[in-house]
Amino acid sequence: MALRAYIVEDSPTIRENLVETLQELAEVEPVGLADTENEGKCWLTGNPGAWDVAVVDLFLRQGSGLRVVEACRQRRRGQKVIVLSNHATSDMRRRCAQLGADAVFDKSTEIDALLDYCIKARGELETA
Repeated sequence: MALRAYIVEDSPTIRENLVETLQELAEVEPVGLADTENEGKCWLTGNPGAWDVAVVDLFLRQGSGLRVVEACRQRRRGQKVIVLSNHATSDMRRRCAQLGADAVFDKSTEIDALLDYCIKARGELETA
């Protein structure tokens, strides 16, 4: 059973590479893509049963990934919100956690940790 992911990322190259990596190495199936805050918030809150994990960048073409994370605070049990950013400082990690993020990963150094997290989440979903 694949983990259904909604990806909020404004760089087409990063988005394409991320989708390919998640599909190939973690059995994650993208159910949608957004490159702005409004698009991400609208889809995630408007389709609460259609995703298992949201992968959100912090700096978007329009708006902020922080507000996307915050909009997902009221989600069903088991759904995960993951921040994937080049700006994963300790202060930013703390802020993301305060807004409801389950995990924060650095794009340049923690892709393996992101994959491991998704594999673990998929396993939890299968046993739930």
